[in-house]
Amino acid sequence: MKKLFIYYSLTGNGNIVAKEFKKRNYDIREIKVKKSLPKPFFLRMMVGGFKALIKKKEKLINFNEKVDSYAEIVIGSPIWFDRLCSPVMTALRKLNLDDKKVRFVLYSGSGNANKAEEYIKANYKAKITVLEQPKKNEKELKKI
Repeated sequence: MKKLFIYYSLTGNGNIVAKEFKKRNYDIREIKVKKSLPKPFFLRMMVGGFKALIKKKEKLINFNEKVDSYAEIVIGSPIWFDRLCSPVMTALRKLNLDDKKVRFVLYSGSGNANKAEEYIKANYKAKITVLEQPKKNEKELKKI
C-alpha cells in the first residue's frame, strides 16, 4: 500500500513532520507557492491569516495533483487564523481524494485548530491530529 504525505511549511514545522512521515515510508510532496508571504512576523501572520480567512486561491509551483496510486494520503497544514492555510486549501481543490484513506496533521502555534477541524469534519471522513509547534516540541511528533 503506497502512502503519501502532502504538506505546506512556512516556518519549518511542516518540514519536521515530513521527516517523521519519511521515516515511516511515506512518499513526500511539498506544496510550494509562487508568491511568498512578507518576512516580518506580524505582517506574515496578518497576510497569511487574511488569505486563510477568505480561502484565497494560491498559484502553486509544479504541484503534482496525481494521487491515483496511493491508498493513504495525509495532508499537513499550518494553522492560520484558526484555519487551514491557503496553499493547502488550493491543493485540496485540485486533489481527488475519493476512495482514499485521508488524514490531516495540523501544526499550530497554540495547539488549537477549531475552525480547521470543523471544515475537515464537514468535508472529509478523516482522522485529525493537531500538533503544537512540532519544530520546538518534537515530543508532539509522537501524536502522529
